[in-house]
Amino acid sequence: MRTLCASTLIGEFFVIGFAGLVAMKTSGLSMGTVWTVSGIAMGLCVLLCGLLSSPGAVQIGWALQIGLVLSGFVVTTMFFLGAVFAGLWWASVHFGRKVDEAKARFAASSATSPDAA
Repeated sequence: MRTLCASTLIGEFFVIGFAGLVAMKTSGLSMGTVWTVSGIAMGLCVLLCGLLSSPGAVQIGWALQIGLVLSGFVVTTMFFLGAVFAGLWWASVHFGRKVDEAKARFAASSATSPDAA
């Protein structure tokens, strides 16, 4: 799960940065406000990459997804991109857990196999 979720978060990092550039030019918000909010969100993406195995990290990731969708009120395209990344986050968590379970089953069967050395 960690690899898939981290990949999604790194993609979001770049999208948030580019959305910040768009917001700086098209919204009535000050440059400081845009980059404070964008910087916090980008920092959270990077921080979550390292904390994905911690309890609560997935829930914080969901909060980030909601924030990404809500950023559409500043940059309209973010409604669509936020929804896309929320879908990617769901897929990363869902299928990542399935892969982790399959790996654990394989490791358990390999450890108990009489052919294991």
